[in-house]
Amino acid sequence: MNSLSSRLLVSVSVLLLFFFGATIAVLDRAFTEAGEQARQDILDGHLVGLLAAAEPDETGQLIMPNRLREPRLERIGSGLYAEMRGVDGAVLWRSRSGLGLEIPRGADLELGDHAFARESLADGTPLLTLSLAVDWELDDGASQPYIFKVAESLDGFNAQIAGFRRQLFGWFAAVAFTMLLAFSMLLRGLLKPLRQIETEITEIEEGARASLSGEFPTELQGVARNLNLLIDSERARSDRYRYTLDNLAHSLKTPLAAMRSLLNDRQEEDFGQRYNEQIDRMDEIVRYQLRKPAAAADKLVLAPVPVAKEVARLVDGLGKVYRDKQPEFEVRIQDGMQFRGDTGDFLELAGNLLDNACKWCKRKVRIAIVPSTGQSAVASGMVLSVGDDGPGIPQEAADALLQRGMRLDESTPGHGIGLAVVKDIARSYGGQLSIQQSDLGGAEITVSIPPVSPSTGQ
Repeated sequence: MNSLSSRLLVSVSVLLLFFFGATIAVLDRAFTEAGEQARQDILDGHLVGLLAAAEPDETGQLIMPNRLREPRLERIGSGLYAEMRGVDGAVLWRSRSGLGLEIPRGADLELGDHAFARESLADGTPLLTLSLAVDWELDDGASQPYIFKVAESLDGFNAQIAGFRRQLFGWFAAVAFTMLLAFSMLLRGLLKPLRQIETEITEIEEGARASLSGEFPTELQGVARNLNLLIDSERARSDRYRYTLDNLAHSLKTPLAAMRSLLNDRQEEDFGQRYNEQIDRMDEIVRYQLRKPAAAADKLVLAPVPVAKEVARLVDGLGKVYRDKQPEFEVRIQDGMQFRGDTGDFLELAGNLLDNACKWCKRKVRIAIVPSTGQSAVASGMVLSVGDDGPGIPQEAADALLQRGMRLDESTPGHGIGLAVVKDIARSYGGQLSIQQSDLGGAEITVSIPPVSPSTGQ
């Protein structure tokens, strides 16, 4: 039984069965005892009537009148019987209603005893009896013991009990069914928020909804909030994996192109060294991208990166990639300039900007790296700018180009993520990216990285 509604209904049904069963038992017991007490009171009244009707005859023996005031005692088979016995058990008188019947004698009584008992006739008819042993005082002062006994058949009473029980079970069954139906409808309303969560989760799985709504009862708001956090976390994790793969593919594009270009020069003496440099570069890129998620939490201590050396490697590689265009590189780097951060991050910054400049330039590409204003070249912030003499970037298209996957010219090969990667890396160091017009005639993209904080090492 996996349904919560079924479990609750079964649990409530068991509770109702137990409660109504106990109630029925208590009411049946109370009704039976009240009925028996009423019949005992009636028998007691009949017994008093017999005592009042008894009179001694001329011989001093008690006799009963020919006609009694209770008509049932005069009607044969009425179910109400009476008799008078001597102390020896001999029947001295019996009512007309008891003709042909043998009323059980019952237990022996002492004078003054007043006893109710359940007995049966010879045919099994149940009786409720009342016996009284008296010492009758005669007119001459003598006394004589007698036993008066009245009995009533319990067939009618038992039929009443059976009818009452049937009504009791019927009414309680109807009440229980009504309560279960009402509880089922109430339960359907109470569990509606759970069905809503199930529906919304299905919509999320189908892509029709981004997150759970907040319209839930207080008890379920925490569940919905935690589910939304989990969904957002998984979505962010999926985005990070996708971005990492995109970045990896984008980063490998340049060294692969350089290697393809080197294959045409494999007859040169330094071919092996230059080819291995590109392979090493690819190895560095792969290792950088794979450890990038963990490296984000490991920036407390940032090693200085000599930017001139790394820029020289990038320029050499891009010169081979764009050998057909033969771009002229102008490098302006202040002596001793260092970047406090991950080497892979710097190569992503400079490499993507230089690659874009080479792709769009006519001939000239310029890269300039200077420390932040008023800072020394060592352990300082960095302002990196790359310009070209290409067609430039319209100001209205600048913001769109910073979105991942957006390209100004769809006919030009590329993934459209270079500037977005640069923006993300710059932001991770607290920096920013801007796009202006270069004095060379094309675009100039500037990345500003703030100085390292003395307190945190960042």
